[in-house]
Amino acid sequence: MTIQDTRIKKLNRASAIRGDYVLYWMQQSQRAQDNHALEYAIIEANRQDKMVIVVFGLTPDYPDANLRHYTFMLEGLKETQEILSARGIRMIFRIGHPVQTVLDIGRKACMIVCDRGYLKHQVAWRTEVAKKSDCPVVQVETDVVVPIDQVSGKAEYAAYTIRPKITRQLDQYLIPVDQIDVKHSSLALQVTGMDLENIPTILSDLGINNAILPVSPIFTGGNLEAKARFDLFLNQSFPKYADHRNEPKFRDVSHMSPYLHFGQISPVYLALRIKAHATINPESEASYLEELIVRRELAANFVYFNPSYDSLDGLPAWAKKTLADHRDDTREHLYTKPQLIEGRTHDEYWNAAMREMILTGYMHNHMRMYWGKKILEWSRTPEIAYDTIIGLNNAYFLDGRDPNSYAGAGWIFGLHDRAWFERPIFGKIRYMAASGLERKCDIKGYVNRVNSIS
Repeated sequence: MTIQDTRIKKLNRASAIRGDYVLYWMQQSQRAQDNHALEYAIIEANRQDKMVIVVFGLTPDYPDANLRHYTFMLEGLKETQEILSARGIRMIFRIGHPVQTVLDIGRKACMIVCDRGYLKHQVAWRTEVAKKSDCPVVQVETDVVVPIDQVSGKAEYAAYTIRPKITRQLDQYLIPVDQIDVKHSSLALQVTGMDLENIPTILSDLGINNAILPVSPIFTGGNLEAKARFDLFLNQSFPKYADHRNEPKFRDVSHMSPYLHFGQISPVYLALRIKAHATINPESEASYLEELIVRRELAANFVYFNPSYDSLDGLPAWAKKTLADHRDDTREHLYTKPQLIEGRTHDEYWNAAMREMILTGYMHNHMRMYWGKKILEWSRTPEIAYDTIIGLNNAYFLDGRDPNSYAGAGWIFGLHDRAWFERPIFGKIRYMAASGLERKCDIKGYVNRVNSIS
């Protein structure tokens, strides 16, 4: 079995009971392939001579989600339902709170298996299901390469402190997940659920915020779409990745972050594909794996071990002090949130970044850093700046509302960084200037590329 024991955790002490099936509650890892939690559920179902079913409960009021996010997610879930059906597994989709959906269908389960999430509400959901279920509830971690508890038992200070803890364990976890055949099909199981064939109808039934539009076909959800996009990246852009990663003019990045956010692609799968191409460009391999594994799992570590991850209280002490020391500094420019959304600032580079976010649901990572730093500079207080950054990030980015979002926002204010030379407004927080963009990259080329988006 290629599912390491350290990925598996019992969430309650319930004894084994008789039931009709093993239930996999799909929440964070929304894919039918390369999924440790799904394959573990199949293994347990086969061992107990039972069927396995998958349930997904879609809440219309998921924190900060809107039509853009729901559309992308449903595109992926539709594909997942189809692939699972081809494997002989019934996927039950319902609109309703995930916990209540799982508890309802879980009444006839002999075991409930769930994937793992790191945000506070995700942890609370799993805790509630485990507490209220009569059967064993088992969590299987499949959203990171190295299980978070195996890396560290505390919030890490920065990438340099977590990197060696991750890299020394990579060989143990960079192993493909075997796809297991089911012994008993569950396709004929009579349980009420919705067909995902008609996504517009489901979106209409949800009654969600539709002010922010979907970004299909710029980004279309699903595991197959993610793998096709990644193949294109490997064939066309990977050899140039190390050189172009911080050059926003080019599109030589993989664009996997939305797919990773919704669990539509496995980080283990991506890492193995990258390592298979290492001979093409070792520098690109090292650079990509740093972002995919070290930086991404540093973010997971941050939100899991720091309960204040979603506010300035989660910052290191030095950052909070220097921001407090400079909170009353004079700001040359002040912009309201509507002005920022409309791109009505004096900075054409920033305006282009905001336009990219609104039109595509994505922004080049180098520009995300600059974008956030300028909001700090142009806001009356650090608190207003933080709320603005999180609000815009969560509303417009497809990959918003996840550990990377909160770690990235925190970095703007000094998280996972060191103290720099003191300056107005920022204090000892790292500063970014338009002149730096002009010196380090073809920023005019970036502006032209974004302005060509229709």
